[in-house]
Amino acid sequence: MPLATVLAGLALTGLPVSARAAEPAAIDLVTVPGAAYVMGDPEGDATGAPRRVRVEAFRIMREEATNAMFAGFVAATGHVTDPERRGFGYVWDGQWRKVEEADWRHPEGPGSELPQREDHPVVQISQRDAAAFCRWLGLRLPSEEEWEFAARGGDGRRYPWGERAPRQDGSPLANFGSVRCCAPDATDGFAATAPVGSYPDGASPFGLLDMAGNVWEWTSSAFAERAGQVVLRGGGWGNDPYGLRVSYRHGNPPDIGLDMVGVRCAGDAVP
Repeated sequence: MPLATVLAGLALTGLPVSARAAEPAAIDLVTVPGAAYVMGDPEGDATGAPRRVRVEAFRIMREEATNAMFAGFVAATGHVTDPERRGFGYVWDGQWRKVEEADWRHPEGPGSELPQREDHPVVQISQRDAAAFCRWLGLRLPSEEEWEFAARGGDGRRYPWGERAPRQDGSPLANFGSVRCCAPDATDGFAATAPVGSYPDGASPFGLLDMAGNVWEWTSSAFAERAGQVVLRGGGWGNDPYGLRVSYRHGNPPDIGLDMVGVRCAGDAVP
């Protein structure tokens, strides 16, 4: 991403220009090898029933896309997001609320501007917005099969870091909600989004960060259980440990934005 584009995007949103946000090579892609593995969790719900799948080698962003990255995309393309067109987004405070004028620049609605959050994950973007952003980078959305393998590897672990559920014990592995479902909780350091990569001890086997918690991530896969919806993965800052399992699946319409959903782009492996 050209440095001038990132800086223009930051100016567009009023975000402060940090050294990290302004790096022209801010996108770190990790190569994940192709493999066959068992997807799902035998102790989960019916939507995550185990099945054997195969993924080809691919690349995926080490961290979730940030507000600074998305600002660069908007500055370069003039893209208007679905929540901006619709005039509202959804905000979580223990339940989902429709909030007028909530969008990626105002994640919780009017008065929630972005300064000091340039390195937090972008939210309030639809799956269609996420796909457009990834295309601009020369990438794409990951399939849910790719996403799950990147999060857990081939050993069947329940969380990116292993079997132990995350706890609010002073050494957090992820940014998540209350242990008893489901409300924002600041014990892990942040009540809502955290700067991407803030929990290195929770890395996946391939070194990917925030594959559990912080924000849900859009995929390219259809959520067959509900017509017209697409799959989100990873859980977010308001979810309990059950919702952070790498096998947990959720579906949403592809044209809505939420303040707990963002994006991580993928691409084919370089020959």
